[in-house]
Amino acid sequence: MPSLLQRAIHAIDPETAHVAAIRALSAWGATGTPLASRAMALPTRVAGIDFPNPVGLAAGLDKDARAITGLFALGFGSVEVGTLTPRPQPGNPRPRLFRLVEDRAVINRMGFNNGGLAAGIARAGAARRAGVLGINVGANKDATDRVADYVAGVTAAAPVADYITINISSPNTPGLRDLQQGAALAELLAACMAARGATPLFLKVAPDLDAGMIDGIARAAIDARVDALVMGNTTVSRPPLDARDAGETGGLSGAPLRDLARTRLADMRRATGAAVPLIAVGGIDSGAEAYARIRAGASLVQVYTALVYEGPGLPRRIVQDLAALLARDGFASVAAAVGA
Repeated sequence: MPSLLQRAIHAIDPETAHVAAIRALSAWGATGTPLASRAMALPTRVAGIDFPNPVGLAAGLDKDARAITGLFALGFGSVEVGTLTPRPQPGNPRPRLFRLVEDRAVINRMGFNNGGLAAGIARAGAARRAGVLGINVGANKDATDRVADYVAGVTAAAPVADYITINISSPNTPGLRDLQQGAALAELLAACMAARGATPLFLKVAPDLDAGMIDGIARAAIDARVDALVMGNTTVSRPPLDARDAGETGGLSGAPLRDLARTRLADMRRATGAAVPLIAVGGIDSGAEAYARIRAGASLVQVYTALVYEGPGLPRRIVQDLAALLARDGFASVAAAVGA
C-alpha cells in the first residue's frame, strides 16, 4: 500500500475505517470484483476440506458476513466470518478499537458486536465464494445458558458453512474464557458436536493459557473428535509497547503477539501429539512467518491485523512466498511441510 494512502487511512478513527473497508469490499464483490487477479493455487486438505491455499482470514474483520466475495477476491483460501451470536448485540461502548502504529499492533474490546445469527447466516448463504467459508459463533454477553447459545449458532451455521468455529477465546465477553477448561469445555464440545451434523467443527482458544490448560484442551479436543484447533486469539498480556494507546484494555493483536503465538502453537502441537490439525493465528505478516508456523505444526494460517499495516495485497504475497519456500526446501505440498 502506498505510504500516502496508508497514512490517510490511519488518520481516520479505526472503527470508522474498518466499517468503510467492509462497505468497499462488499460493493466490490457486488460488482463482480473487477480487476482482481487470479490467486496462486497452493492446495491443501484439512479436516476433509479442500482449501485452495492455506492462508485464511481470521474472524473479526467481517463480523456480519457482508463482504465475503470481495475478501475471497483478495486471494484468501478461506474466509471466516463472525463472531455471530444468537441475538444482535451492540458490543462494548466506543472507543473500543485502537491502532498501535509504532508497534504494528491493534487493541480491541469490541465485545462480539454483530447483527445476530439470522441476518449473518442469510448473507453468508447468499454470497458467492471462491474458497472455503468458515462461520465463527459465540454466546451473547447476557446469555443465561452459554452452551445453548453455541448450540444455536452451530445448528444455524451447519447448512451454510464449510466449517464452523466455536469461539471461546475472546477476552472481551466476561467469563467466556472460563469455557476453556474442565467439565464446562467437555459439556460444550459434546453439545456442539451433536449439533453440527456432518459440518467440520473447529475450536478457537486463547494464547493466554498455562501448561495445564493446554493439556486439558488437547485431551478434550481429542476425546470429542474436534476437527481442528484454532490457536489462538488476542492476548490480554502486554509485552513492551511504544504506542500512546498501549495501556488501553482489551485484546492485543499484531506483531507483538508473534512470540507468544509461536510458543503456544508449539505447546499445543506437543500436547495433541499431532492428533488434531492446528490453525495458527497471531502476528503472521509474511510468507516467511506463515512458513515458520507450518513447519512448527500448523496446517493452516490466518491473518487479520497485518492487513492494517501490509495492505490488501498481503494474502497473495504470503501464498506466493510460501510456494517459493516450499519449493526451495523440496516439499511437494503444504501438508508435507507441516511439523517437518
